[in-house]
Amino acid sequence: MTHDGRPQDIEEILLGGPLRHTRAEVERLSGVSDDYARRIWQALGFPTPPDDEVAFTDGDADALREIKDLLRDDLIDEEMVLQLARAVGQTMGRLASWLGDVWLQRLGEAATADVAAALAATGELRPAFERLLLHGWRRQLAAAGMRAAATTASASADPAAGVAWLSVGFADVVSFTQLSRRLDGDALAAFVERFESTAAEAVAEHGGRVVKTLGDEVLFVASDPGAAAEIGLRIAERFNADPEVPKVRVGMAYGEVIQRLGDVFGTPVNLAARLTATARAGTVLVDGALAAALPSGGYDVTDLRPRPLQGLGRVRPRLLRRAVTNGRGGARSSG
Repeated sequence: MTHDGRPQDIEEILLGGPLRHTRAEVERLSGVSDDYARRIWQALGFPTPPDDEVAFTDGDADALREIKDLLRDDLIDEEMVLQLARAVGQTMGRLASWLGDVWLQRLGEAATADVAAALAATGELRPAFERLLLHGWRRQLAAAGMRAAATTASASADPAAGVAWLSVGFADVVSFTQLSRRLDGDALAAFVERFESTAAEAVAEHGGRVVKTLGDEVLFVASDPGAAAEIGLRIAERFNADPEVPKVRVGMAYGEVIQRLGDVFGTPVNLAARLTATARAGTVLVDGALAAALPSGGYDVTDLRPRPLQGLGRVRPRLLRRAVTNGRGGARSSG
């Protein structure tokens, strides 16, 4: 079968089969009600097609059947499935855009003008991407399970309410607006990729989790305060070491955090954001709770003057640095 790059050809290759069903037909085949199927498509981020439009594959019908089977479990209800569908839609939408950008960039570098060849290559690579995606999801699910087990074992956490004691940090590129005006699109995209990958590597090295990235900012969490300190310092140090790129500032706080659908909320999150905004380029600021929870000997924590932070009143930030050695193999901390 040949492909000339028409939209229906692209859909057929990427969806793994032709569009052959209307919305009513796919709902009848799956046994899912019209109203609930609409809510699922919307949660996934898709518009509801007209009743007479052939817009669904056999795979869509199979997916709805899987959902119907899930709902037979007493632990799963319709609202839970909708929440998961919303998370899948948002996460996979960004992942698909990311992969699409990488793929289109590679095609451009290869000067591939043959749309048919590009589509054929995409069809051949799709199964490998799907296996990688499934394996990555399993590994992330295992990590989430271990975090949940650790949270359940903590006397200071309430897993039923999604509450845990965590270190929360923001890493922010200084003068990003000016940078975006100075660089062309390709150079700016390359810097953002470098910033996000550097931050993600530092977070992963010390057992933290990237909650989300916003181009010039990364939000991360870590259960261990010492690990959070290492993450923040590593990110700042790696950009301080290169005079050709903007510096990064980091703000971190420690306390009770609400975890919801992969995101985090609460006073420590707001405090970390405010500390980041007030930090100088290339420095790391922490709150008193995180400073008090750090292991002794490895860090130099300097009290700064109290300052008003929006919505939080007057707060005394602490400047976090690595401890200076005393020349005899020990470390000196100013506390």
